[in-house]
Amino acid sequence: MSSSLIATLELGKRITRLHLLFEQVVKAEMAELGLTYAEFDVLMSLSRAAPPYRMKPSELSKALLLTSGGISNVLLRLTAAGYVEREANAGDARSRWVQLTDEGRRVAAAGLEASTRAYAEVTAGIPEETVRHAADALREILSPMGRRRFR
Repeated sequence: MSSSLIATLELGKRITRLHLLFEQVVKAEMAELGLTYAEFDVLMSLSRAAPPYRMKPSELSKALLLTSGGISNVLLRLTAAGYVEREANAGDARSRWVQLTDEGRRVAAAGLEASTRAYAEVTAGIPEETVRHAADALREILSPMGRRRFR
């Protein structure tokens, strides 16, 4: 086996392990807020949108790589919790907007703070320069891959 192939396998395994570590602590933080990871993702996507913090469900689905059924279920739960509201799209009668409520913005901000704590917990004890170098190296690796889809 070539050293290049071994390095590629090591990279994949290490990225997977990092992902699992980050996901584990973020999910625990979100559970304390009463959110699933998917609900947190939707709230964060909406909070990054320009005021009035709204998107179409199809945009959310595409941005978060969720099926239309998956995004519908998440939106039903967030609507029931009072974090988002649905409103008619005056420009297209076939679609609706999903918009953060004031409470949704508050919970999104709390979720961001909690996820920041979670990431800091995972990287505690690692020199900031090491984390920066790793992030830069991964950007270089991901950049040529673009949004290609693999089998």
